[in-house]
Amino acid sequence: MTRRIVITGMGSLNPLGMTVEESWKNLLAGKSGIQPIFIFDAETFPTTFAAQVPDFDLAPYVRDTAVYEQAGRNVRFAATAGRMALQDAGLADGGFDPDRFGIYLGSGEGIVDFITFVTAIANGTRDDDTVDAVGYAEVSLRQSNAMRELEQEPNMPANHLAAEYGLQGPAYSCLTACAASTQAIGEACDLIRHGRADLMLAGGTHSMIHPLGVTGFNLLTAISTEPKDEPWRASRPFDRDRGGFVLGEGSTMLVLEELRHAQARGARIWGEVTGYGTSADAYRMTDIHPEGRGPAASMQMALDKAGVGPEDIDYISAHGTGTTENDKVETLAVKLVFGERAAKVPISSVKSQLGHLIAAAGATELMTCVLAIRDQIVPATMNLDHPDPVCDLDYVPNTPRKVGVEVCLSNSFGFGGQNDSLVVRRFIP
Repeated sequence: MTRRIVITGMGSLNPLGMTVEESWKNLLAGKSGIQPIFIFDAETFPTTFAAQVPDFDLAPYVRDTAVYEQAGRNVRFAATAGRMALQDAGLADGGFDPDRFGIYLGSGEGIVDFITFVTAIANGTRDDDTVDAVGYAEVSLRQSNAMRELEQEPNMPANHLAAEYGLQGPAYSCLTACAASTQAIGEACDLIRHGRADLMLAGGTHSMIHPLGVTGFNLLTAISTEPKDEPWRASRPFDRDRGGFVLGEGSTMLVLEELRHAQARGARIWGEVTGYGTSADAYRMTDIHPEGRGPAASMQMALDKAGVGPEDIDYISAHGTGTTENDKVETLAVKLVFGERAAKVPISSVKSQLGHLIAAAGATELMTCVLAIRDQIVPATMNLDHPDPVCDLDYVPNTPRKVGVEVCLSNSFGFGGQNDSLVVRRFIP
């Protein structure tokens, strides 16, 4: 249990940038990745905006683009961010024992063949508006694409990356909603700590910006619908006027490595992951427990595993979705764990600029913690113009802040009450 885990590679593409450094630069500049939806025609939807990744060329990041022709955006994002992380770690061209290099991704569902689905329903609908099962099945079988059916499985990003780079160690995927990539990184660290692997490619990838995804969150009243004319103001974590989160997409990948293994090959070290906490609310399918017991438990466990106390945390990357309940309960949970220290710790939500990347959110937010330590500056919570009285902590409103940062806590709390927290610190030999 004495094996230390360090970060030796990072890769990301997201609504704020196509690289780690571009994303960080735009985040600190106060830019927003939220704009009108261009992936599909959303004009008639209650929500008409999202945080989208612009078009990009996959060719520089994979050996054979034909392999990815039927893949969804999540797979393409993962292939890109994975290549970036491995290049950053100096491992893209091999030089490792494949049996000791594993992969653990938080990954959402893949490509959704929406057009075939609605065509089958339309062609199978009778005059009385009921669906003819036989007609529906005939259209589905005739028009469905077998490879797309395969690619919609959430394990496919990990499969593609493992095949691309010959990663033959432990291979896992999890889909614990908004906490998925934080859980993936935490569990990947545990695999290294317990000697199951020396290297893990871990992180997340997701895109739910499609008609079914937007419709579902609209029905749950979880995503923001206003202001349509100023979408960059739609994500307002901890603000009195917050109205829900903004859907985002993208991928962030990290190379996690056992310290002595990294030192033996002369790897550059970004930081050290020292603590991981996980809990379940066991409360409701879409609501966190109103007393904050689940988030508090995951935070406390992460601190305990890291061997630090509230006084040692210099910055908290909040889950900070911008929903009424999350922000209120997260504030309460921080107070439960940090006590008097709660009001003194800078806390911010980068979802105010990035949107909510769902299964990729936690990894992306941990990346910002690593960069905050490097540059001694914490990002802001944008659009925080009217603080909610029940969210009364230091949420770094609207302007990044220069501050001494050595140890960070990163929180991810998912639908269904899945809670995961990570502690990352500056690497000290």
